[in-house]
Amino acid sequence: MEKRKLGFWEIWNMSFGFLGIQMGFALQNANASRILQIFGADVHELSWFWIIAPLMGLIVQPIIGHYSDNTWGRFGRRKPYFLAGALLASIGLILMPQAEIFIAFMPALWVGAGMLMIMDASFNVAMEPFRALVGDNLRADQHTLGFSVQTALIGIGAVVGSWLPYVLNKWFGISNLATETSAIPQNLIYSFIIGALILVGSILITIFTTKEYSPEELAKFNDEKQHKEAVGEKEKEAKLSDIFTDFAKMPETMRQLSWVQFFSWFGLFGMWVFSTPAIAQHIYGLSINDTKSAEFQSAGDWVGIIFGVYNLVSAIVAFALPYIAKQIGRRKTHALSLVLGGIGLISMYFMPNKEALIFSMILVGFAWASILAMPYAILAGSIHPKKMGVYMGIFNFFIVIPQIVNALIGGSLVKYVYGDHAIYAIVMSGISFLIAAFLVIKVKDNVDTK
Repeated sequence: MEKRKLGFWEIWNMSFGFLGIQMGFALQNANASRILQIFGADVHELSWFWIIAPLMGLIVQPIIGHYSDNTWGRFGRRKPYFLAGALLASIGLILMPQAEIFIAFMPALWVGAGMLMIMDASFNVAMEPFRALVGDNLRADQHTLGFSVQTALIGIGAVVGSWLPYVLNKWFGISNLATETSAIPQNLIYSFIIGALILVGSILITIFTTKEYSPEELAKFNDEKQHKEAVGEKEKEAKLSDIFTDFAKMPETMRQLSWVQFFSWFGLFGMWVFSTPAIAQHIYGLSINDTKSAEFQSAGDWVGIIFGVYNLVSAIVAFALPYIAKQIGRRKTHALSLVLGGIGLISMYFMPNKEALIFSMILVGFAWASILAMPYAILAGSIHPKKMGVYMGIFNFFIVIPQIVNALIGGSLVKYVYGDHAIYAIVMSGISFLIAAFLVIKVKDNVDTK
């Protein structure tokens, strides 16, 4: 017995909640550093505040993965986690740019950092079960398509989230400057509120349109039976402590992919944290201490625009990834994409003006599309179906650990090695992508023989 082959729009609806998650994530990525700087954070401290994000992923995702693997109720297996994560993340989105309303109790900077923590924990609660749902509901021959559709929706949501502050300012006349009552521009505040509403709405679309297989149904499918025969599995009651056992027994493919993920996400974290100060300094010619001027706000809005560009490109490229992978293999597809992304980030150092950065981000879009799809498609074929959630959560270790490393050393590198020039952090991110591209060729893919 095999899982039913799903149609394109069924796969689309199944992953539609990712559009809202990534819209909120994009608002955070493009604007959190800017908001924290407005609240008083020093450039060298930014990576320390951002360490909250990977720490939340390190703690939350394996636990959520374990419990979603072993939970089944009237609302399903993964769906309760989607909804809980979306509701909590929406609270963080609404309150982070409005942290000043709590200034009577503590500094706005610390309230903003706290809301960043709530958002990241909640995004992780919602995100991991979505990855596992692809493994649950799709046959092995549809895994690449499933993760590519997720990537396309991630790209669409991220474009909307990244461009929204700029659009509200330029098209609707909502101010991007501080007011007497708020240091955070109104276009940012409204963008985060809109993001929160779309996040909850998109999650509800997935919940109401997607059916999950019950544990009894999953047990009848051939892919799970084959895994049981291969490992001689005996049924036993699942415990939270099994996470550590599962980590020790992770498949060889997963171990190899861990190094690819390390250098990929080390680079991404550097790009997210330091793009605003890098572009403000390197392109707009501002001093490292300028965080209040109209030019700084314009630089922050432009970061949102170019981040939207790489996400738009990723949404388009995502539809081509299954075809490309079929022609040259998944590993070569991922390697090529990472090389393009690495060149794109390094090229930012040489760009003469802000418009030229669009070309850099087009190349980054190829890497982002592949990072969100190819490692998961390769991994899914090596995981026991009953362990899909927990292994997707453990796989997240190799996303968050490099971000933690970058968070700990990134600010010091900018200050003491790069001479307060944040653009060199972006160049280092590009080099990290190139290292990941070299390592992916050595990964064993159970399906990919090219």
